Amino acid sequence: MPAFPANLYLLAVIGAAFLSGASLPLWRAWCRRTGHVDDPGHRKIHSVPVPLAGGFAVFTGLAGVLLGGWLLVAVGALPPDAIERLAHGLARRGVQLGALLAGAAGMLLLGWWDDRAELAASVKFGGQLLIALGVAAAGVRVTLFVPNVAFSYAVTVLWILTVTNALNFNDNMNGLCAGLGAIAAAGFAVFAARHDQYLVAAFGFVVLGSLLGYLPYNYPRASVFLGDAGSHLVGYLLATLAMLPHFYSERRGLTDRREVLVPLLVLIVPLVDLAQVTLVRTLNRKPFWIGDTNHLSHRLVRLGLSKPAAVAVLWIAAAAAATVACR
Repeated sequence: MPAFPANLYLLAVIGAAFLSGASLPLWRAWCRRTGHVDDPGHRKIHSVPVPLAGGFAVFTGLAGVLLGGWLLVAVGALPPDAIERLAHGLARRGVQLGALLAGAAGMLLLGWWDDRAELAASVKFGGQLLIALGVAAAGVRVTLFVPNVAFSYAVTVLWILTVTNALNFNDNMNGLCAGLGAIAAAGFAVFAARHDQYLVAAFGFVVLGSLLGYLPYNYPRASVFLGDAGSHLVGYLLATLAMLPHFYSERRGLTDRREVLVPLLVLIVPLVDLAQVTLVRTLNRKPFWIGDTNHLSHRLVRLGLSKPAAVAVLWIAAAAAATVACR
């Protein structure tokens, strides 16, 4: 069977980036009009309110391309080989992809609510838990070679909660969360494409494009922020994207069980940051969910780097890890 046309992957990236970037000024204006902004104060360095429009733009790029791709398949507007493969994949995993998109909308709305009302940690955690359970119920689950449904649900929920909050914690400097998200999405997409997992690869490239469309508005200087809506969305997308590829499959020639550790390496920067700030806050007898300036990015700045340079260093570390993982 001929290879899946790579130009469609490129189209997914470009289309998502275009929709995300083109919609962002509209979302920014809406945020200003409705007062959905990040006000100066506390540990924040900006002196004027900044619209929290990033998450909405990223979701626009994601949903627009996914729904547009589904429509193109339905009307037969793609190459025949691509239509056959995508139609087969959607028939097998269409319900799962629909559940993932619904979960993405749920995380976006949960984060928006938190941005507006500063939810108690228990309420926010409860919302994340419900969304993670919904994803697991749709059949997107981690097994780790243990044939037990309860175990699979528990590991899946723990993974989604961990990665979602790791990226939320890393939304502490311009470009950091979105940049780490784009690098990880690219890593998972390339891995899936190399192993002919075309539907997963296409999803990963759409996530990549959606984040690339947003980044110029946020790095190195920011006219918009992701907000909790955006950081929740990015973390959720990476958590679920990490569960979609087959890292071990004899049918696909993936016979090394150690490959299931690939997601940990791809996401090593935000996961290490989450682990170390949680440890520091616990040792200092502070709630681990209360922000401080002990993140990896802050430590690099204290070593003398500028903030854009600190972010770039963490991007490079993440890209190197993803390259090794998805070789």
